[in-house]
Amino acid sequence: MNSKMPTDRGHVHTEHHHPDSLALDACTPAQLIKQLARDHESVPKIIAAAADELGAFVQRLVPKMRQGGRLIYIGAGTSGRLGVLDASECPPTFRSDPNQVIGLIAGGDSSLRKSSEGREDEPLGAAEQLTLLNLTANDTLLGITAGGTTPYVLGAIRLAKARGASTALLTCAPRDVPPDCDQLIVLHTGAELLTGSTRLKAGTATKLALNAITTATFAALGKVYGQIMVDLAATNEKLIDRAVRMLTHVAPEVTRDRALQLLTQAGGQLRVAIVMAKLNVDRDGAMAKLFAANNSLRDVIG
Repeated sequence: MNSKMPTDRGHVHTEHHHPDSLALDACTPAQLIKQLARDHESVPKIIAAAADELGAFVQRLVPKMRQGGRLIYIGAGTSGRLGVLDASECPPTFRSDPNQVIGLIAGGDSSLRKSSEGREDEPLGAAEQLTLLNLTANDTLLGITAGGTTPYVLGAIRLAKARGASTALLTCAPRDVPPDCDQLIVLHTGAELLTGSTRLKAGTATKLALNAITTATFAALGKVYGQIMVDLAATNEKLIDRAVRMLTHVAPEVTRDRALQLLTQAGGQLRVAIVMAKLNVDRDGAMAKLFAANNSLRDVIG
């Protein structure tokens, strides 16, 4: 433990005491869980209130990703783990390249399982990780920090900006726009029921915000049609069944047997199989039409 007097963070909203002033240790487990559930009821409203800012971030991100750019999440502790989680869920959900969305955490991947919270105090802690990424002007770095003060994250923003990348900060406490940050996104979650424990309401809001960012991004990149994950790769029995059902949903004139046949001919690529079914073309013809339409299924089949 460092005996040096730390900076007073009492002004940070996520460090405040909750107005309900509950004695959590005197609650039964069921009582405590009900209180936590009630406190989390505000999270969807918090995300809705930030929808314009989150949407603006996605609108700036999508053109860069179309040019080969990447979304890089960076955080420490819970914030870092949530970024890594969302990044890791993109390839199986959207069949995206694992390098399109990248999650970095202070202390490296070992911090996902074993806490290394001390690393968050290092303003240059991300220098090596960012150097290895060879950032370009098409890349976007989103720093994630519930309290908005983590030196590792704020330092990463400055490092990324110096390398030409776009930068943004997602936080759960109001603050001024930090140096070299192109956009500040604030989720006003307020005080935690367990004082300072931002893995609770702030963590839940952050998880939902990151889900929203990547879902909106990949929808704009043509990975979604209606409510369907159309870039699904049918690689196991569950996914083959899902792909068959989705194909017959978009093209109800197609039987399950025919859907499976089309999926096989399409190499397991649902989006290609849908074009084959709707336009009566072969795999090469379907892929050519998708390529010409920037992979937008809606632009190909309406």
